[in-house]
Amino acid sequence: MAGFRTKGLVPTRRAALTLIGAGALAAGGVTLARAATGEEEVLTEAKVLRDPAVPVAGNPDGNISIIEWSDYNCPYCRKLEPELRQVIQDDGKVRLVLKDWPILGPVSVTAARIALAAKYQDKYHKAHDAMMGVSSRLTESRINELLASAGVDMDRLKGDLDTRGKDIDAILKRNNEQAEAFGFNGTPSFIVGKYRVPGVLSMAEFEQVIADARKAKMN
Repeated sequence: MAGFRTKGLVPTRRAALTLIGAGALAAGGVTLARAATGEEEVLTEAKVLRDPAVPVAGNPDGNISIIEWSDYNCPYCRKLEPELRQVIQDDGKVRLVLKDWPILGPVSVTAARIALAAKYQDKYHKAHDAMMGVSSRLTESRINELLASAGVDMDRLKGDLDTRGKDIDAILKRNNEQAEAFGFNGTPSFIVGKYRVPGVLSMAEFEQVIADARKAKMN
């Protein structure tokens, strides 16, 4: 998928950031990402789209992917969540890749680590929805209350945090490196097909970008 790699070019990460800007094509307020591989190859298709450790929602076999970088303490992420999910449900052919990117402080890091630990008991989506569904800023005690109420086994979660902590931290590191390489400055940020979307869109705008991404995929 050429949107994530430029064949034959292996520049440094700084060069990759330059290429994103230099190769960007304006299109309805978003830009087409023409990211080359970084020095650590953080923007390969496999790592951005197909990281097996990163949770996926929507249609896992969809013909277009949306990759979302979000923070559980980001009010814009929470506000957008139900609208984006509605667009994905109505479309039926969108694969949503959920990249936890905790950039708003230590509690955000705790929330992201706990959500990823919950996936080892197949409860990531319950944890994600519970934390995205609140209107107030999260605290560690509130996170524990929300997840317990959502049916997460908290004793197992603590054990998975202990035994899988390094794996979870590695996921967050990859997510962060990719977000930085794409030049994102905050949450939420998205890649829709080949389009780079650094910010919030309305439902109608998401529908248009999805349609544009499908057209770009055919060209």
